[in-house]
Amino acid sequence: MNNSRVLAVTIVGAVVGSVAGYLFFTESGRSIRRQIEPALDDFAKELASFRGTVTMAAGAAGEGWKMLTEALDETLAAPTVRYPGRQTSPF
Repeated sequence: MNNSRVLAVTIVGAVVGSVAGYLFFTESGRSIRRQIEPALDDFAKELASFRGTVTMAAGAAGEGWKMLTEALDETLAAPTVRYPGRQTSPF
C-alpha cells in the first residue's frame, strides 16, 4: 500500500513538473500562459471579493446572534408581573 502511494505521488509530481516546464520554458507554453494570466487575475479578484463577502456575512451573523442572546437574557431576567398595574402584592 505504501509503494502505491509513492508511485502515485511520483507520477503526479512528474506530470506537474512537465506542465510547469512546458508553460515556462517553451515559446508555445509562454503564449498559453499569457492567455491564461488575465483569467487567473480575474479569478483571484473574484475570490478576494467572495472572501470579503463571507467575512461580512459572518460578522452580521455574529451580531445577530449577539442581539438574540441579549434579548433572550433580558426576557429571562425580567421580573414577572403577577398582578396587573403597579401592585406587587395582593395586600
